[in-house]
Order: sequence, then C-alpha cells, then structure tokens
Amino acid sequence: MPKMKTHRGAAKRFSRTGSGALKRGNSHRRHILTKKSTKRKRHLREASSVHDNDIMMINRLLPYV
Repeated sequence: MPKMKTHRGAAKRFSRTGSGALKRGNSHRRHILTKKSTKRKRHLREASSVHDNDIMMINRLLPYV
C-alpha cells in the first residue's frame, strides 16, 4: 500500500497542538482593515481551534501531521 499524500493547502492552514487538537488561523484580516476596530483586529490575531464537526474531514487531508 503506498503512502497517502498530504493535502498541501490544508497543511499550510492547520497545525496540531501538543495535545493533538487542530489549530487554525482566523479570517477577515487581509484587507479592508480601516473600518474594523482595533479590538476586532487584535482578537483575530489569536489562533482558534477547529470545530469538532470538521475534525474528521481535516484528518483525512492530513494523514501524517
């Protein structure tokens, strides 16, 4: 059985924490930042965890991560 390939787009977007949970970045931080408040932009800097409903799909894309 050959090795499975990692989905490179998913590998750039998600990473594992020490406990094995999936970590992701937040959206809405690329452009049109002038109308967004400083507090909103500051909170978008922090990483979030992936929702439980989506973990199985992402695990299929990242077999060895």
